[in-house]
Amino acid sequence: MGSRRPALSFVSTFLCASALSACTVGPDFLRPKAPENAGYTAEKLADTVSADIQGGVTQRFVVAKDIPGEWWTLFHSAALNTLIEEALKANPDLAAAQAALRQANEIVYADQGAFFPTLSASGSATREKISAASLAGFGVSTSPRGARSIPPFSVTSASLSVSYAPDVFGGTRRQVESAEAQAEYERFELEATYLTLTSNVVNAAVTLASLRDQIAATDEVIKIESDQLNLLKHQFELGAVSKSDVLTQQATLAQAIATLPPLQKQLAQARNQLMTYLGRFPNQDKGENFVLASLTLPEDLPVSLPSKLVEQRPDIRAAEAQLHEASANVGVAIADQLPQFSITGQLGSSASSFDKLFSPGGGLWSIAGSLAQTIFDGGTLEHRKRAAVAAYDQSAAQYRSTVLSAFQDVANALRAVQTDSDALKAQLLAEQSAHDNLDLARDQYKLGAINYLTLLTAQQTYQNALLNRVRAQAARYTDTAALFQALGGGWWNRADVAPETQGRPDRFAIPPVQEIGLPLAR
Repeated sequence: MGSRRPALSFVSTFLCASALSACTVGPDFLRPKAPENAGYTAEKLADTVSADIQGGVTQRFVVAKDIPGEWWTLFHSAALNTLIEEALKANPDLAAAQAALRQANEIVYADQGAFFPTLSASGSATREKISAASLAGFGVSTSPRGARSIPPFSVTSASLSVSYAPDVFGGTRRQVESAEAQAEYERFELEATYLTLTSNVVNAAVTLASLRDQIAATDEVIKIESDQLNLLKHQFELGAVSKSDVLTQQATLAQAIATLPPLQKQLAQARNQLMTYLGRFPNQDKGENFVLASLTLPEDLPVSLPSKLVEQRPDIRAAEAQLHEASANVGVAIADQLPQFSITGQLGSSASSFDKLFSPGGGLWSIAGSLAQTIFDGGTLEHRKRAAVAAYDQSAAQYRSTVLSAFQDVANALRAVQTDSDALKAQLLAEQSAHDNLDLARDQYKLGAINYLTLLTAQQTYQNALLNRVRAQAARYTDTAALFQALGGGWWNRADVAPETQGRPDRFAIPPVQEIGLPLAR
């Protein structure tokens, strides 16, 4: 019966320590409330204007419409979908973000181990011989002859040790909370990387399509100007025009040809950039081609409610996680100023041989509790606490800045969608007018009704209008992609997102930074 008392005493001490671990110092984190009276535009959103060309459809803004997880499929391009799937599998930035999240989760699991006692086992076997002289120091009387007859002996021992640091003031819980918030930050950094990657692939595809169309348009202009040069040469041979007109046309043609290399350089660089997104080297280009006519412009555009934007933007959720981490670190700093408790216990046995190790009378045990309190440290712990509070203030300000930037992004994207639709309509009209004017000018020039400079002006006007129309056409697609990106990209609707991160409950709802207190929160 007596042998059970140490174990019962240790269990009682452990339970008492666990009961003491019921309060947690520092502020309890609450999620920031959604901004009040926030919006994207001062006026009501109106449908975009239409233009009679690919990518010129009317787009309607649908308030509170949800965003699909794979929003890029709304462009209805199988080639684009294939590229994005490849990028999601092979992009190294995405792989790095995934590894960072795994690392953060493992740190959480490691920190959670502090909630449990540490149990360790040890054993030893020693063979030794001592002299009678050493025993005489303890009052043991031995003769020289007896001392020489003391044989060697063995000591065998085994023990089980337990150590535990009760989390009396919640410092360990705050440390784990901080690690969990860091993992949450990495979680949404991964989502931000995912969103940025998919948006970049879409923009790269649109850029490639735009550059190809610009090159095709330039080739058309070069053909028109080459035909005009041949006509002028023929007229010069007949004496109908001057040598100056021929030279001017040659210079104009040369200028048009000179615009091709920069476009081809941009096309090559855009392809190299796309290869990087796909995790390929530049020489691994498989020749995927895009033209604007292969992309469908989505007609219904979602506009998330302002109160929902803070839930949907990965960068806002990441900033919120940093704020949560800073809040928990305040509690860690406060707990470090308070007494630190620890409990240790040992249960074992010692004998002269292994077969006698667990015989009666060989048992040994010990149990100890300790308390440590810093009395003077030159203000180190106090200043660390103040630094933690200042870090909370910094994170709160950065959170507000992130929210403001997010609303700005959406407002800019909405404005771009509207104004660039107006621009495409105007550029299309300008191109059509310039084309008709060029046809008329060529006919009039053949009849001698206008001089060559008038014809040259018509050629240059058409060239500029054609290229500007192609750029305006591409802008409609990039604006749409930018809007989906600004609204968060629909990550919450993807099948590969953990359910617990979709629409998190309001258990985190947070006070303004000026209201942060430092109470003992139970």
